[in-house]
Amino acid sequence: MQFADLKRFLIGEPLSTHLAREEKIPKWKALAVLSSDALSSVAYATEEILIPLALVSVAAMSYSVPISIAIATLLVIVTISYRQTIDAYPGGGGAYNVAKENIGAYAGLVAGASLLIDYVLTVAVSTAAGVNAVTSAFPELAQWKVWIAFVVIALITTLNLRGIRESATIFAFPTYLFIMSFLTLLLVGSYRAFHGDIPRLNPILHPSYSYIPMFLLLRAFSSGCAAMTGIEAISNAVPSFRHPTTRNAKITMAWMALLLSAFFFGVTALAHVFGVTPHAHEAVVSQLARGVFGSSVMYYVLQLSTASILFLAANTAYSGFPWLASVMAKDRYLPRQFAMLGDKLVYSNSIIGLGAARDVFSRGLG
Repeated sequence: MQFADLKRFLIGEPLSTHLAREEKIPKWKALAVLSSDALSSVAYATEEILIPLALVSVAAMSYSVPISIAIATLLVIVTISYRQTIDAYPGGGGAYNVAKENIGAYAGLVAGASLLIDYVLTVAVSTAAGVNAVTSAFPELAQWKVWIAFVVIALITTLNLRGIRESATIFAFPTYLFIMSFLTLLLVGSYRAFHGDIPRLNPILHPSYSYIPMFLLLRAFSSGCAAMTGIEAISNAVPSFRHPTTRNAKITMAWMALLLSAFFFGVTALAHVFGVTPHAHEAVVSQLARGVFGSSVMYYVLQLSTASILFLAANTAYSGFPWLASVMAKDRYLPRQFAMLGDKLVYSNSIIGLGAARDVFSRGLG
């Protein structure tokens, strides 16, 4: 089989540029593609708050609820800021364009370079986390961690090369499975808590707020801010939305912020009510799901959806990275090839480059 035949088999027939408008994605697909990174943080953000607090005492973990409220408030503020960015810079680029236009070229380059590096590391870490979730359930696969990560990255890269509309359709299913699973977790957990049907997983948490050093309190807050990772992706990829692009992007960002803040605060509050504490061999979300669902099928569905969203968090960068790289390439800060559309009307050079870079990082993390 020749290279051209293999290419057609993997990514399909090329599209004419007059079909570019049809490749734009609606809000429900954009939510799945551009919010998976942010939503995946729900799987570990609460645990990041609890770990520093557990260094003091079990009673100190009572602070997790007010800390989550503070982080959710910060999330709302940042979301409002990014919605204004979408209005002001509908061509995409996010923080890069904001910093470049209002502070200067060097500030813009710092912001742009930081985001590009963040996209590479985010998916490398997300892929490694997803692989760890799989190998935790199936320990016999632990020796194949690096190869599993390589296959996942290659698969995500190939799907994105087929075009954003097609890849968005495929990636929407696991994202909405995750959303429905966590909604079920919060609803069932809240119902059981309201009726006092709470199996305490650990010693009862002290109801009052004990003394805790300010440094550890701020450490817990900063660690919990992992819940805000990936929320900039929508502002970077505004042109990928259907018309009216800015309005659809702002609505999608509002949906994402609502889901993220509700899930994050809900998981943190239920973890406090159910007495969940950090454990070396089981994640906080897993402990909470086990307390809410027991060993039922729903527990395994939630675990599967969590592992899936961690893998899909890598996909967010395949939407944000190419658009940001194209904007910087048009400003002549990156090679012009990053601004060229491929056969499927996506920035293929950026997607391939990102996949290669992530493979290197994933091998290191593995």
